[in-house]
Amino acid sequence: MERVRDVSDLPKAHLHLHFTGSMRPSTLLELADKHGVRLPEALTDALTSGEPPRLRATDERGWFRFQRLYDAARSCLRDPEDIQRLVREAAEEDLKDGSGWLEIQVDPTSYAPRLGGLIPALEIILDAVHTASRDTGLGMRVLVAANRMRHPLDARTLARLAVRFADRGVVGFGLSNDERRGMARDFDRAFHIAREGGLLSAPHGGELTGPSSVRDCLDDLNATRVGHGVRAAEDPRLLKRLADREVTCEVCPASNVALGVYEKPEDVPLRTLFEAGVPMALGADDPLLFGSRLAAQYRLAREHHAFTDAELAELARQSVRASAAPPNVRTKLLAGIDDWLTHPTT
Repeated sequence: MERVRDVSDLPKAHLHLHFTGSMRPSTLLELADKHGVRLPEALTDALTSGEPPRLRATDERGWFRFQRLYDAARSCLRDPEDIQRLVREAAEEDLKDGSGWLEIQVDPTSYAPRLGGLIPALEIILDAVHTASRDTGLGMRVLVAANRMRHPLDARTLARLAVRFADRGVVGFGLSNDERRGMARDFDRAFHIAREGGLLSAPHGGELTGPSSVRDCLDDLNATRVGHGVRAAEDPRLLKRLADREVTCEVCPASNVALGVYEKPEDVPLRTLFEAGVPMALGADDPLLFGSRLAAQYRLAREHHAFTDAELAELARQSVRASAAPPNVRTKLLAGIDDWLTHPTT
């Protein structure tokens, strides 16, 4: 019988974590009290009970409710100290889960009004990431994400800003929010600017809509990674294309179930993607609202999809290979994965 290893000890990279969504529930409650923010009852009840709020985003009303809770949480981040605390705690949580590299995703537009403007907001975020990385030892970088709900010209502004700060820790450019709104091709110019500036392309797709949105990410945005991408499992030809091009899907199993994309953890098509040769990087997405962090995604793969420790190690390798980590960090993490597999600690 195979000896079960602790997935929290498995070195890995975390490539799909949203900024506000990374917050600890206790921190949100403290910040709300600090700034006199009245949170929605559904959110406070969930945070105090320790149970994630009931969410279902497969229709626009459900997505609006999810977005309302997320926006309420974001409204509690009002000064540089709040940003520094969030980033430091996100790093601490990732380290507990075995992460050796974190790429945290943020739309600085959302924080600009309270932090002095778009450029100061991104500078504050990047400074916080640099400080947290230095103090905790966790490799950290930033992926700037545009919002599908905003005008594509706003995305171009963000892309130029992201390129401008590439030497300060920005490594990629994304596209988030409800993928049923805003065609990928409307944002092609923004992604061209980002790619020309040396940033990786990592738009969301294949979560709330089907395989077509993943194809759009490939065709229109030349994606090197796809945020989520799980609905590609419905199209064998698309799976082959992803595998052949080595495009990594940032799969967030707990999030998929929480938002109603799939009914049960065992319905998430991890096996389908894995056996088709599609690289995956498991991510926590928004643990504040979904109730589970990075290591829990690996436990889900083990418990609900019968991934062996060797297969979990391969998932961890895939996350590292898809990251923007420098060669020395990759080498260290990959060696650590081999060591985890060769020398079990439990």
